[in-house]
Amino acid sequence: MTRTNLFSKIQMLALAVMANLAVVLVKAQEKAPDLKVDVDMNKGGSDMMGGDWMSNPLVWVIGALVLIVIIALVARGNGNK
Repeated sequence: MTRTNLFSKIQMLALAVMANLAVVLVKAQEKAPDLKVDVDMNKGGSDMMGGDWMSNPLVWVIGALVLIVIIALVARGNGNK
């Protein structure tokens, strides 16, 4: 078997695999049947701090500031030499 014939067969195999993957991707985009899933999330403050304290932007700002201070202290290292 010649080298070019082998490459041509490998190219055809690769094209066939890619075409099959494209068909699978297109089929996956079809509309799924309506399952009528009812999700009931309990948003009443069952835990101690309330249900939505993590969505408060102030918590994220304070957390980011604490993280920056910790990174700065670690990066500074031991200043006394």
